[in-house]
Amino acid sequence: MQRIDLNRDWRFHLGDPSGAFWTQPDPSGWRTLDLPHDWSIELPRSADAPSTASGGCYPMGRGWYAKTFTAPIDWTGKKVLIEFEGVYMNAEIWLNHHFVGRHPYGYTTFTCDLTPYLKLGEENMLTVFVNNEGQMNSRWYSGSGIYRFVWLMVGAPVHVAHWGVSVTTPEVAASAALVRLQTRIENEGDAARPVTLVQHILTPECTVAAKGTTTQVVPAGGDLVFRQRLEVADPLLWSPATPSLYRLETEVLVAGSAVDTASTSFGIRSISFSANVGFLLNGEPTLLRGGCVHHDNGPLGAASHARAEARKVELHKANGYNAIRCAHNPPSPAFLEACDRLGMLVIDEAFDCWREGKNPHDYHVAFDDWWQRDLDSMVLRDRNHPSIIMWSVGNEVKERDGRGGGGAIAEMLAHRVRELDPTRPVTAAICLVSDDAGGWEATDGVFVALDVGGYNYREVHYQGDHARHPDRVMVGLESTAMEALEHWEAVETLPYVIGDFVWTSLDYLGEAGIGRVEIGDEAKGLGVYPWHQANCGDLDLCGFKRPQSFYRDILWGRGQPLYMAVHEPVPEGEVRAVSYWGWPLVRPSWTWPEHEGETLIVDVYSASERVELLLNGRSLGTLPSGRTERHTATFEVPYEPGTLRAVGYNGEEQAAEWVLETIGPAARLRLTPDRVELDGPDDLSFVTVEAVNSQGRLDPNADCEVRFVVEGEGEIAAVGSGNPVTEESYRGNTRRAFHGRCLVVVKSSGTLGTTTLRAMADGLEAAEVTLKTVARRLVSTSCRL
Repeated sequence: MQRIDLNRDWRFHLGDPSGAFWTQPDPSGWRTLDLPHDWSIELPRSADAPSTASGGCYPMGRGWYAKTFTAPIDWTGKKVLIEFEGVYMNAEIWLNHHFVGRHPYGYTTFTCDLTPYLKLGEENMLTVFVNNEGQMNSRWYSGSGIYRFVWLMVGAPVHVAHWGVSVTTPEVAASAALVRLQTRIENEGDAARPVTLVQHILTPECTVAAKGTTTQVVPAGGDLVFRQRLEVADPLLWSPATPSLYRLETEVLVAGSAVDTASTSFGIRSISFSANVGFLLNGEPTLLRGGCVHHDNGPLGAASHARAEARKVELHKANGYNAIRCAHNPPSPAFLEACDRLGMLVIDEAFDCWREGKNPHDYHVAFDDWWQRDLDSMVLRDRNHPSIIMWSVGNEVKERDGRGGGGAIAEMLAHRVRELDPTRPVTAAICLVSDDAGGWEATDGVFVALDVGGYNYREVHYQGDHARHPDRVMVGLESTAMEALEHWEAVETLPYVIGDFVWTSLDYLGEAGIGRVEIGDEAKGLGVYPWHQANCGDLDLCGFKRPQSFYRDILWGRGQPLYMAVHEPVPEGEVRAVSYWGWPLVRPSWTWPEHEGETLIVDVYSASERVELLLNGRSLGTLPSGRTERHTATFEVPYEPGTLRAVGYNGEEQAAEWVLETIGPAARLRLTPDRVELDGPDDLSFVTVEAVNSQGRLDPNADCEVRFVVEGEGEIAAVGSGNPVTEESYRGNTRRAFHGRCLVVVKSSGTLGTTTLRAMADGLEAAEVTLKTVARRLVSTSCRL
């Protein structure tokens, strides 16, 4: 079916319009905007927001969208669908005041049939009501609105069904790969039609690798699955290191004429799982260095811009991850496309609850009526992505202990997934069970329904469960940074444990302060307002690397083998408590004015046997830093300005060093865009803003307010920082630096040309950078015959 972009020039109204709004709203005075759109991120937070700290203290509420479009006369006799990639939540859709569908779940893609109510040759009006008023319905920031893309799908009476193409590679060898194709063809006409299906497989270089043709009669008003088996010689195998993508081009012929086409990206790769050898990708043992990721894009809120999704994957790749778990819902198509293209393994997850809810208005209210449609949506939409290696049917569901028929529900969900896609294993994330609920062994009824057992924070059960269930493949689906050593050692030493996924790799909005550090004896539960970020990511909300990420580099044997961080001084007589998901308040800084002579605690994360610390050339001693010390050497150092140098040794040989210097105050701003060329309209550049001294060194204590001005063919889409307790908005043109840094996101407009971003702060030299918007480039994945 033809796919038409429907994301520009929508009208939006927050709240309920006046008058007879329910059937015939008048959108003429509503705000004009483009999709994707999250209205919650635009609104001020407050301590009494019904979303509470779980939702980041953001307003949610109700909103209306309207879009007019003209349906050409040549759509006569054609099928017209509208596809919403994601609407949060409880969407209701009308076309020309005719109700055409509803969809409760905020995270699955859905379609509505517009054909019966289209006015051909005339203007048509779509109206979408979004109801996120029922709080609480999420344990994290959900956002509100049409936050993913919208498409019109137009097809002839005989066409490839929506999500009707399935590509699998059941046999893969270096010399050849078998590609199995299943294509569902629908016939909306009133007569049976002989249909010929012609399919070409194109290589990443757009040459034809294989071709198949088959003819069958598709019944009137029905559908038929066409099956073909094609062989690709000398295949380029997809993996994180070599993410080679092939393309299936499908052509539907009726009476010798082409009536429909479809283009499907896929990868040739093999996966297998066993308790004896673990996870094999293309026959090679592969350990999953994983991170859990929520759907939001930090300062952009829930809005799923394609570039933001790709950057999320790039950040993970750059920091050593080879796998992402989509917590706890199906991600955007743009995210999965980036994982395919860049090379990232994925666990695609369906639900955070089943019949028993965790919040009054969460998915449990729709589960019985909608689980199959939503599970089908995830699997059918995403099954051709080579990046996906597992399906997860639930996260920490209450039924994990067997209550409410938990084992039967797990089997029901797993069975449905296997019906739709038997090529990948089914997992679910299982966490602690209290003794009152039967203890850990009460989970066996759910685990038996799974192909891979998912463990949340339960590394302690790996070996015992292996003794009870020697064939069970296990994966750590959540772990904390503070327990990273034990969890990763289990992956390296136990063949039946195939990977570990930290909670979380990238920080997110909501679950406010779950990873905080507080003055006092304990830090439990969520933080109080103005806490609004989780503060538990290896990378902060802007993607800046935090100390725990450097520690993980050492465990993974990558990046710098040595890293030094200094604990923030604690007021005399007080102690700091680190939450279970937190990390000590440490910074890579030796700039602590007003603390001269005070004893500071210095941690050195090290892959070396021992570490020597030197202050202004004087040795402060040597400490071991091996496994027994959890790869950390901790020193007490009386603070004096100058140079602090850590040196790692293996035997007598110097292996690595890390240097911190006292930095003079900031003198100017520096702008570093992640890209200076923007690819067509609606593209993004993420610009890091730093307050640096006269030598160009980051001032780690700078907290200046930075003002931004944009001129030319662009606009500011968001501003942000890693500060988890600020009351600042992520919209606007100002942001206060946090530890010397902040972020501004520039969005290209619909016009080609240049955009100049200028940053200013009182007392500092201003900075500017010029970005260029070019015509959208074609990439190899869009090649055609």
